[in-house]
Amino acid sequence: MNIRGFSSNMYGWFERWKSDGKEPVWDDLYRACAEAGLDAVETDATPEKLALVRAYGLTVSASYIGLPLHGEYADLEAEVLPYAERLAAAGGTDLLVNADPYGGWKHPLPKPEELVQRQGDNLSRLADKLSPFGLQLSLHNHAADRHNAEADLRSVVQFADKAVGLCVDTGWAHVAGCDPVAWVRSYPEHIKAFHLRNQRGRVPAEDVTEGEIDMLALLEAAAHINYGGWIALELWHPPETNPARTMTEDVQRSITYLREIVGKL
Repeated sequence: MNIRGFSSNMYGWFERWKSDGKEPVWDDLYRACAEAGLDAVETDATPEKLALVRAYGLTVSASYIGLPLHGEYADLEAEVLPYAERLAAAGGTDLLVNADPYGGWKHPLPKPEELVQRQGDNLSRLADKLSPFGLQLSLHNHAADRHNAEADLRSVVQFADKAVGLCVDTGWAHVAGCDPVAWVRSYPEHIKAFHLRNQRGRVPAEDVTEGEIDMLALLEAAAHINYGGWIALELWHPPETNPARTMTEDVQRSITYLREIVGKL
């Protein structure tokens, strides 16, 4: 299995720094990512951040944006294009968009079918707009309930152009009662990115090596469809996880585990 390398979303790092009583300064965060053995990070490739990332021998694999994808297209395009321009200039490959819930994050409501269809159309238009940049647009699943997780999934596989990809977040899929391995097997033409986290029910596991999600089966499914993109981690340590190790140590453990599997596929 030939992948681009190992990357990481930065949210979990940022939150862990705060829970440890440390100021989450980008310089420190990127340095820790490099020390953990990552090849890249997912971040907005502003000139200041890009300089820090490169100083530690990392690259920017992707940028990640949360958007009301069921809203008005013009607003979405205006928000996305600056990120896309910076990412493309930095040599990144993937623009990952997260669908903000209908009703808001505090009180999410079931997304109506007409808005699911509009979301798919908006994604198609965004993918077309990003084509000249050479970027892959993918929807990152973040819904914590089955109705909205499957609605967001359908917005891509049923209502969007084939140019729109899926970034399969294993943790959020599991929390929503969905099977991320089944998604990979069912929608191979859309699988363009991964965010890996293991779970114990609704509680994030400390690293990817243990939990209820079969990471070996997931990577076997990815190898079967000839996946060749980035493998990104999205470790997250809320208080209920009660981590015994540092984020750097848990990312190192996760990369070692995943690299061993990937090397055999």
